[in-house]
Amino acid sequence: MIEPSAEEHSAETGPQLTPELAIANLQSPDLSLRYYAAWWLGKFRVSQPDAIDGLIAALDDEADRTELGGYPLRRNAARALGKLGNAKAVPGLIDCLECTDFYVREAAAQSLAMLGDKRAVLPLIQLLDGGVDQAIQVPGCPHLAQPYEAVIEALGAMGATEAISLIQPFLEHPIPRVQSAAARAMYQLTQDPQYGERLVKMLAQGDLKLRRVVLGDLGAIGYLGSAEAIAQAKAENSFKLMALKGLLEYQLPHEFDTIGVSDQAVRVMNLMDLLL
Repeated sequence: MIEPSAEEHSAETGPQLTPELAIANLQSPDLSLRYYAAWWLGKFRVSQPDAIDGLIAALDDEADRTELGGYPLRRNAARALGKLGNAKAVPGLIDCLECTDFYVREAAAQSLAMLGDKRAVLPLIQLLDGGVDQAIQVPGCPHLAQPYEAVIEALGAMGATEAISLIQPFLEHPIPRVQSAAARAMYQLTQDPQYGERLVKMLAQGDLKLRRVVLGDLGAIGYLGSAEAIAQAKAENSFKLMALKGLLEYQLPHEFDTIGVSDQAVRVMNLMDLLL
């Protein structure tokens, strides 16, 4: 069973917010209220101008800082801004790619991928500086030097073909999740099925956590050649259905015609029916 996050638990048991109160709470002297407000505004897609401005301001917050130097409020604000889809946030999120907090950089990369603004391509590419040789785990930290998965996925989502030569070596990174992100991006940037098949192979060989990741990657790229492998994967049906849904959402705009839905789309829908 997946336990709810602290924010989700508060949303179920704590006082109910309104957009106006959440926006006001971004300025509260109570850091926990500010942290929760940033999460809430993203969760409920509150995209009015005051919310955007308040969240952008929170990207520079210095008050909410952990003993290890992390910035929890900045993380939540960065995540929220990606969900709200306003390009006004792009410069602030690009600045966050230089934050000392790894998780702020990761959240910023993920949100920039959602926003899809080409201004972010070069700053994201710069985080790949040094290539695989520098993509190592920081001593004493549970993470790599940079959020490579998020950066590579963002570049793939943005269609940054200029990054192909930098991303390709990450197919051989020692961490399978990074390999998966690289294969995902390479397929998006080249449409070469070898990278989709690489993900299919990882789906058959990886452990459960990796299989979940790969299912998400296959759904994100819409690789139709993976449909049967997804349906047969040793993972929860909920993850398989989400991946198949991704394939279908990718397929319908490309294949729908005046006659009806394509045979490939019908095949994916039939596989989904078998999992329900």
